Amino acid sequence: MHCPFCQHENTRVIDSRVSEDGATIRRRRECEACGERYSTLETIELKLPAIIKGDGRREHFDARKLRLGFDRALHKRPVSEEQIEAAVRAVVHQLRRTTERELPSRRVGEFVMGELRKLDHVAFVRFASVYRAFEDVADFREELDRLERDLPTGEEQLPLLGGEVVPFDRNQGRSSGRGGAAGKDGKKSS
Repeated sequence: MHCPFCQHENTRVIDSRVSEDGATIRRRRECEACGERYSTLETIELKLPAIIKGDGRREHFDARKLRLGFDRALHKRPVSEEQIEAAVRAVVHQLRRTTERELPSRRVGEFVMGELRKLDHVAFVRFASVYRAFEDVADFREELDRLERDLPTGEEQLPLLGGEVVPFDRNQGRSSGRGGAAGKDGKKSS
């Protein structure tokens, strides 16, 4: 490998480390001519299916686009880099497991939504709103209802501003277990 600083042909590996998931090897290298050090990443190159876009065009799979989609959906959400990387790897793994040479972009989107659903419900709805081209609030409500239906029983939404977890009574449109809510006239009911 040529040195990126002086273009000398001979560099030597001074350290190699395998990533936690075993998918990449990080190598620390040193140029024999100028003495500069730099790192390289070695990954397995597998042929992934071509992606068929909505307009019929075909593109090579691009992991950077996949990561960008996750980053946009998870912007300012409490999800770690490690969790995002694991989700990206999970989608790539699903793509590798398919035996097809070409895959519609909609299938890739479904894989992404599956991973986002596990990571963060807000990010899932963000991605779904763009991916499924929500047109109005009713589309959001429908997706939220589906998400709530699919949640395991006993799982409740964390409080937005801290404090205790309050179950939501969908039929009454307010938190249950509290005092009465103010009606249209501003008075509390019991």
